This record gives sequence, structure tokens and C-alpha cells, in this order.
Amino acid sequence: MIPCEVNRSIDVMAVKTCLMVTMCALASLSAFAQEPIESGLFTTPFTLEEMQEKQVVFETDHGVIAIDLRPELAPNHVGLVMTSVADGVFDGTTFHRMVQRGIVQGGDPFTKDPDRTSDYGRGGLGLVEAEFSDANHVRGSVSSVLVPGDLSSGGSQFLICVVPQSALDGYHSIWGQVVDGMDVVTRISETPVDADGLATDRVTIQSAKIRDKPPPEVPPFTIESDEELAAFRAVLTTTLGRIVVEFYPEVAPNHVRNFLRLVDTGVYNGVSFHRVVPGFVVQAGHLPTRREPLTDRQQRFIRNLEPEFNETAHVRGIVSMARLDDPASAATSFFICTDVAEELDGVYTAFGVVVEGVDVVAAIEATPTNGETPIDRIEIITAEVVRR
Repeated sequence: MIPCEVNRSIDVMAVKTCLMVTMCALASLSAFAQEPIESGLFTTPFTLEEMQEKQVVFETDHGVIAIDLRPELAPNHVGLVMTSVADGVFDGTTFHRMVQRGIVQGGDPFTKDPDRTSDYGRGGLGLVEAEFSDANHVRGSVSSVLVPGDLSSGGSQFLICVVPQSALDGYHSIWGQVVDGMDVVTRISETPVDADGLATDRVTIQSAKIRDKPPPEVPPFTIESDEELAAFRAVLTTTLGRIVVEFYPEVAPNHVRNFLRLVDTGVYNGVSFHRVVPGFVVQAGHLPTRREPLTDRQQRFIRNLEPEFNETAHVRGIVSMARLDDPASAATSFFICTDVAEELDGVYTAFGVVVEGVDVVAAIEATPTNGETPIDRIEIITAEVVRR
């Protein structure tokens, strides 16, 4: 049985594919409007080594988008992007077409002029030969706009996939991958459009720059010793009040590190207490209850944890990680015991205890429910790490 979410995705894919045909058809009209290129098609002046480990960073009206360049897939396209950035081609351009939570299109120099809307989608084409590869258009893939049937029509215009777009595989040259800012891309895709799919609001690339790819971030709470972790608390500010948690790193150090990391990076901000079982537990941290999608940085810190079962008794106030049948499936969801729950001892990882806000936990437990789901949303507004 296919979940309803998948059915919706299939329907959206059909719309996206149709839109891509429309985009390319409009682009084909503009290819004839390009000025002749006297020196022929663009060939990168950079060596492969000079293009490796580089990123292009777009500062947009909605935030920053960082894209890893992929010269091993499309060296001439990457060289063109690097040259275009140096020449200021992208600065002041807009994302002029989009499908909501599907795909966005930008990079047309004509979009710098608000009075040339009838020409949007016609600029910056006919500069570079197609460089197809075996790479697939996955979430965050960046590829060139190409006029159907004209392999020499690529240029500064590009597409960013909000979701996988298999219909584009083998027909567009992938030259990059978004590594930070997919939440920004998603917001851009939600820009209102007219009947032709053209953005009705300007979403501008304020500036573009090329930088060296930064080294991987050391996750927060990596270098602290187990003993040092005990110096931290988590403060959960909920719609019903404040809950303060202290930790047991001596018995579950990895769970403590994980929880502190998720709190510190804002993963729990905007999630709800989605399960209430009086006399047993209240549960929160389920990511589908989050008001906003995770950022790319936050997403990188989501991982399954190996169990650290210990002798801590699951009694009132104990904080423990929820999981599926697989003992190593705990990730973000946690519960607070509201009574003795011996059946959980040794099979769920207890890692902390509520030291302030027991009354708030009791208020959450007392909330009316439909089955185990609270009727009124009880939210973790903010979560922060403090020292004891």
C-alpha cells in the first residue's frame, strides 16, 4: 500500500515535469535572441585541480545557499560559473521561475532589470556545450538550463532541485550540489507565481562568491569529556512552562552528547509533545511535528544511536530516548516518565532527569487527548543548553 504522501509526490512530479517542458520551451525562444559568440563556446581556463574543493555561495533575499562545485562532472560549466561570479553575472539576478517545493530557476542576467519581465528566461544562454553525466538529479542538485535539441545552449541559467527530478537525468548538465541552504531554496520555491510560472515577487541573488570548501564542522559537544558533560543542563521552554533536564553521562555518554547537540543546534525548537499517556510518559522530539523543516546543518546531526542500556530505573522524571523495534533506532524522539515504568528498564536508554518543571510535566500529562495525541498543541518553543 502506497502512503498518501507518496501519491502526492507522484502527482507533483507530473506537474514538475510539465513545468520543465514549459521552461525549456520558453528558453528555446530566447536562444535565438543571444548575441553571437565570436570566440566560440566557453572552455574552462582552469585546471581540474583549480576547480576542485570549491563552492559558489549565493547571498539571497531569503538567506545563503552554498553549492559544492562538481568539476569532475561538468568542468566547462564549473569554469563558466567561476568566471561568471568573477564578472558579477549573478549579482542582482533573480530566481524567476519555480514550482512550489519542486524546483527553482535563476541565473538569467535579464532579470537584473525589473522592466524586462517579458524577457526573463531568455538571457545567459548559448554559452557552453552540454556535459551530460551519470549523476542523477537528487534533492539539491544544480544543473544548467538547456534548450531541447540544442546541446550548445547552456549558460548562466541554472536549476536547483528541491526534490529528486529523475525526468531531468541525462538531459541537463549537473554542475553542483547544495550543501547548505536547502531550507532557503525551499522557501524560494514557495514564492507566488503567475499563470506562466513566473515569480510575482523578486527574490534576488544579492551577491555571489567563490570560496574554498570549508572543512567539515566538528559537531558540538564532541571534545568534552564524559565528566565535563555533567556540567550542562537543557532548558526546554514549552507553551505550558519551563522544564530543566540534568544528565547522566556516566551511564549514557553518547545519548547525552546527542541530546545536547540537538538542543544546541535548535533541532527541538518548534517540535511538540505529540504523545501523552497518563501514568506512563509524555513524549516529544518527533521531527514531523516541527513547525519548520530542518536546516542542512541541523540535518547533518541527525543520526541513529547505538543503545546504552543501563541500570537507571525508569521512574517519575526520568528522561529516556524513544525508539522503534530496533534497539539502535533512537534518534531525536524522547520521553519523560510520569510514573514508575519498570518494563522500560534495561531496554530503553535513560540519560537524564527533570530537576525543574515537574509541575509542567504534570500539566502536559493532564492535557486532554484524542487517544494518545494532545487535542491542543503543546510545543517546545525554544530549547537551550546552560551550565549548572
